[in-house]
Amino acid sequence: MQNLPCRRIQCDEVWSFVYAKAKNVPDEHRGEFGYGDVWTWTALDADTKLVPSWLVGERNVEDATAFISDLASRLANRVQLTTDGHRPYLQAVENAFGSEIDYAMLVKLYGTDPQPEKRYSPAKITGTRTQTVMGDPDPAHVSTSYVERQNLTMRMGMRRFTRLTNAFSKKVENLAAAVALHYMHYNFMHYNFARPHKTLSNPYPTTPAMAAGLTDHVWTLEEIVGLLDVPNQETKADRD
Repeated sequence: MQNLPCRRIQCDEVWSFVYAKAKNVPDEHRGEFGYGDVWTWTALDADTKLVPSWLVGERNVEDATAFISDLASRLANRVQLTTDGHRPYLQAVENAFGSEIDYAMLVKLYGTDPQPEKRYSPAKITGTRTQTVMGDPDPAHVSTSYVERQNLTMRMGMRRFTRLTNAFSKKVENLAAAVALHYMHYNFMHYNFARPHKTLSNPYPTTPAMAAGLTDHVWTLEEIVGLLDVPNQETKADRD
């Protein structure tokens, strides 16, 4: 996906774990990527609901930079970007876009959790604060609502993203493959090529990829499988 005509982008990060919860990771793998906490960075076009970029990694400056740089490489126009208040975005956005962006943060304010050790979801949000970082973002479109709803769709549609689950990914490569398949063809609602999005399907079924001008039809499973690089398999007859 290149030269995308996006205008308004929202970004967020989704937590999951691989192999074991962080507190249960064996000592020999403690601190090693692919064991314990893993974050999926996601970007979403607020108009077409297209997901142009995602990255499975850690929640640090290095992966923020890789994620935002990949996103920037796919865009054709100056965009308005909204992220949450995660600080690594500041350096990543400046490195990738320079001053050619209208960028704002939507910072969430959380209440005090009286029993944090028993909580499996974030603390209650008591309010938000908007912070203009660069350019001239339109306050009416400073929002992360669409990408957060998309993240909920991930949790609902992929069992490995459920907070309390025994279906977690055993290898980080498996998680990355599942995310890629999710965004190419999701068997519950959408993303990106094979399932029409309900907010776009008027007067005819439209996927996010169609809305963004990347394709003119709803893709079939056969077309998606056809993208795979399948190595030539030697048969017994060939060996003989």
